Amino acid sequence: MSEMQTTRRGRPGYDQQGILDVAVAAFNEHGYDATSIGKLAERLGLSKSAIYHHFASKDDILDRALDAALSGLEAVVDDPLPLTDGGRAPDAVARLEHVLRGAVHVLVSQLPAVTLLLRVRGNTDVERRALTRRRAFDRRITALVGEAQAEGSLRSDIDAAVVARLTFGMINSIVEWYRPGGREGADRLADDVVAIALDGLRRR
Repeated sequence: MSEMQTTRRGRPGYDQQGILDVAVAAFNEHGYDATSIGKLAERLGLSKSAIYHHFASKDDILDRALDAALSGLEAVVDDPLPLTDGGRAPDAVARLEHVLRGAVHVLVSQLPAVTLLLRVRGNTDVERRALTRRRAFDRRITALVGEAQAEGSLRSDIDAAVVARLTFGMINSIVEWYRPGGREGADRLADDVVAIALDGLRRR
């Protein structure tokens, strides 16, 4: 018996990822607190026990969704750029551009999960853990901006934390209007973000 068949165990139509996708859509549409397991079961056309077969609780579903978004963003910062032609490590502004482009790609590829992440307010332990990870990510971006300012690549008259917040405020706003399959794909959208965010910050 295949792994997929084992996962479904006679409950055709939804594996764990399928349930997660529908749940995230419901959380975004109605709010996490207002979406009960009963409502999810009705939306999925499954019994509550079928959902509990895949997830321990509603909080477990939320945790999986938020982890997917956060892990994607964290991986972008952790992903190293190759050495330059001269064998040197890339400068901070190149790494910052890499992170901005990567963040846009994560947002586009995991739009529902990132949307959910941006809406959490710390009302549960799961949300508080997610917010702690998000703040750690923000601090890494601020430090990277500070490095780029210190090396003279970016103007230094704007506080690094403000630059990070404004830049990711722009990126995060994409969830409010971006629709997959529109005129701009992830690559073009990343080009636009980098142009707007960095062209005004580079030292002339």
